[in-house]
Amino acid sequence: MFNDTFDKITWVLLALVIVALAAILAVNHGTGDGKATGLGKAAEREMAYRARVELIGKLYGPVEDLRKAGKNQEALLKLDELIRSYPGEAHGYILQGEILREMGALDEAVASFEEGVKLNGDYVDARSPLSRRVAIQSLVDEGLRSIGGRAAANPGNRSLAASLAKVNYLKSRLAGGCE
Repeated sequence: MFNDTFDKITWVLLALVIVALAAILAVNHGTGDGKATGLGKAAEREMAYRARVELIGKLYGPVEDLRKAGKNQEALLKLDELIRSYPGEAHGYILQGEILREMGALDEAVASFEEGVKLNGDYVDARSPLSRRVAIQSLVDEGLRSIGGRAAANPGNRSLAASLAKVNYLKSRLAGGCE
């Protein structure tokens, strides 16, 4: 293999080229313009978000089916199990708020919506596929009329004051406020 001088020189030059190429790649590894990396991260975030939306649809699909069938009590029981299983997931609280509102429990609905929005602000973002902005706006309007009126009539009632604070929190989030 290393029979004559020409072979030895060729092997040494080949080794130098490989070392130089490795050195160039090592030096330029972190100094790119970032466009490819940024695009990759944006795509990863988008894929993760879509997977999350699909997972939410699968997890809470049975609750939605029960709700559409008019079985709100059963839907709340199933939802309670899911909320205990996934306490950091906001969608359960949002669904719970919608069901409670349909059942006429406005104060509890406001509390559920508030908890859901605190966990995930996408529910007030009009561009999000998870958006419940219209429902939240309607709830805030109704809450300000109903809870606000009761709180004004009973200024010493702490539970009404707490409910009104939750309505105002939702109102501020709809207006673009953050926590």
